[in-house]
Amino acid sequence: MTDGYEDPGVTETAQLPAVIARVAALADRLGVPQSEVLDVSRLSVACGVPEPVVEALLGGRSAGEPDVQARFLGRLDLLRRTRLKPGGSKYTQQEIADGAGMSRQQAGALINGDRRPTMEHCDALQRFFSVHAGFLTAEDPEALAGGLQRTEQELLQKLADREGTAAESVADPLERLRQDHGVRGIAWRAAQLPTDQHREKVAKWLDMLLESVQRPEM
Repeated sequence: MTDGYEDPGVTETAQLPAVIARVAALADRLGVPQSEVLDVSRLSVACGVPEPVVEALLGGRSAGEPDVQARFLGRLDLLRRTRLKPGGSKYTQQEIADGAGMSRQQAGALINGDRRPTMEHCDALQRFFSVHAGFLTAEDPEALAGGLQRTEQELLQKLADREGTAAESVADPLERLRQDHGVRGIAWRAAQLPTDQHREKVAKWLDMLLESVQRPEM
């Protein structure tokens, strides 16, 4: 049976090119180099996907998919290498165990691959390393799409701040609505929608709203 079921990995794979295109367009609009927002090394650290896989997915190529255990071990190793203590050293297995609320033996078995993790283990480790839910478990296209969506939100906030400041000097209420409310409110919320079809509906509703606003008579 497939009715009513949607494979999240397939969905994110299909959406990934659209997310990449939106991030690239926002970067161009803000004058930010695309090489900066689509930096392979930065994205790998942010979402846990290995650099060669990030590079392949950004280029529209499939890079295969490791099994659940291999994915978990790779991303946990990345966390241990990149999320360091204030002094710059790695957390010990005992420190991870204490912080994640498990025994030293449990932590060691998970880190060494001698024990398969449960969702509770993943949640506890993600909280300890202060990363988002799903960091250790999401399939590669889903993880990369999520990382790029967070980049998109940051760029939208910068755009809202920039255009919101410019709107303060605009006297015409219709233009004020376009620059201030349109960017700061609607564009920010639209970025949270799952598909481009949803965003197109928002754009149509905004057009109807703008048509209802009358310019003041001179």
